[in-house]
Amino acid sequence: MQSEVHQTIQTKPQLQTAQTDHHQRIGIMGGTFNPPHIGHLMVADQVMSQLGLNKIIFIPDANPPHVDHKTSIDVNDRVEMVRRAIIDHIHFELGLMEVHRGGVSYTYNTLKELTTAHPENKYYLIIGGDMVDYLPKWYKVDEIVKMVQLVGVCRKGYEKNSRYPIMWVNMPTTDVSSTWIRQTLQHGGSVRYFVPDLVLSYIEEKGLYQHAAQGNN
Repeated sequence: MQSEVHQTIQTKPQLQTAQTDHHQRIGIMGGTFNPPHIGHLMVADQVMSQLGLNKIIFIPDANPPHVDHKTSIDVNDRVEMVRRAIIDHIHFELGLMEVHRGGVSYTYNTLKELTTAHPENKYYLIIGGDMVDYLPKWYKVDEIVKMVQLVGVCRKGYEKNSRYPIMWVNMPTTDVSSTWIRQTLQHGGSVRYFVPDLVLSYIEEKGLYQHAAQGNN
């Protein structure tokens, strides 16, 4: 393990100018996206705006390395929902490297692939404030912090303390989660406005999340 880093970097909500040369500043937002919702989009947009990034790449995982892994819906459904969720934002992109690689999706492998292919870029890995405490358990996390800048999104109830160098982004938080959306749908409730319209129409067309077995975070 590398020596502990106790400094935490905090940002104020302010606009920075994105670089326009061949050196790009790129945000990475990974996850199961089961399903993607407005919270994901709000976070990505605020991080891009406040840090002056050129774009955000949404990377659905193939098989998340969860200890309490549950059966998820088909990865092709999750990919299509992400595609629909970001379709109207010109600076949001869909990354399929984890889906194409298959197997268990480790963040380290994905970042290694990106930084090796494009060492001229600077990458910003976006994580929720609730995930910061789990960083020590991540696969090769000490190598991850050498490759990218960690960006933490402030979330009510979680302190801005970490042994790792994290750049914090401040924004109003929302309690909407994929878990809540799945549970609401399973009970016949409405999730309108909590997910993009195109995502909701896909969920309805495919009859997704109608059974309790279709879910994980």
